Amino acid sequence: MEQRTLSRTGREVSVVGLGTWQLGADWGEVSEEAARGVLETAADGGVTFFDTADAYGDGRSEQVIGRFLADHPGAGFTVATKMGRRVEQVPDHYVLDNFRAWTDRSRRNLGVECLDLVQLHCPPSAVIESDVTYDALDTLVADGAIAAYGVSVETADQALAAIARPHVASIQIILNAFRLKPLDRVLPAAQEAGVGIIARVPLASGLLSGRYDASTTFAADDHRSYNRDGSAFDVGETFSGVDYETGLRAAAEFTELVRASGPEGVTPAQAAIAWIWQLPGVSTVIPGARNAEQARSNAAAGRVADLGPELRAGVERIYDDHVRAAVHGRW
Repeated sequence: MEQRTLSRTGREVSVVGLGTWQLGADWGEVSEEAARGVLETAADGGVTFFDTADAYGDGRSEQVIGRFLADHPGAGFTVATKMGRRVEQVPDHYVLDNFRAWTDRSRRNLGVECLDLVQLHCPPSAVIESDVTYDALDTLVADGAIAAYGVSVETADQALAAIARPHVASIQIILNAFRLKPLDRVLPAAQEAGVGIIARVPLASGLLSGRYDASTTFAADDHRSYNRDGSAFDVGETFSGVDYETGLRAAAEFTELVRASGPEGVTPAQAAIAWIWQLPGVSTVIPGARNAEQARSNAAAGRVADLGPELRAGVERIYDDHVRAAVHGRW
């Protein structure tokens, strides 16, 4: 799989990484054995970048990855974690003492002395715009607790504010065929500034896999059940903020587009992932996986040939027809 330099970190990472929210059991229960199987299969497929957070299973995802890292010393993996979602999202909590405590806990969970990349986990805009935030993060770098830092954001405006900061290494943002706004300004700005782009929710919470229909149900502890109204966290994280029925119609058109215009044998999910990493300015894409087969299929998307202009034009048409009016102005 192609490896790209993750901007100011200087680290080489796979164009398709692995998001590990699922391994924290926030998408329904995932056993330790199944979680380890996902990590091992992803690595076998060429994945070298793993994204986690201290809030995923209240540290469970980090701990599973930590045990995986211990079994693969010197393998060259890059692990990005996130901090700040285990407390109320108010600016007063984003201070150096808390940053120290949060990163110390993540270092223990992951079993490392220095964290490769720490991202603020979708903080309020006031935090992203504050000099105090970056002074504290720079202190952690100087102390050797973290090697680099970035910001995971909800909106394009938040991304642009973070990109303007001189030491921000990466922006993590929702980017998929149902969320095209980052193409307007965020990706060009990141390229110009030398900031990496980590694309999350690449399958719009599974919609773009083409496997769901009106009869599909999700477990009660799966955010695709409990967060459709945005009552738990930003609704844009669930189905990319697209109404489920609308998303099904758009996803069906995307599936037909891939069948008509995509490379032979490529699934809709693989095409959706490949479409993202083939965009200029994207460093890595982080689909999640609940089992080894999903991890294997996702990793294979990192070897998909160029999708070509016909498919890219089709993505834009589907977005304009079904999605733009509902999401483009919001995030």
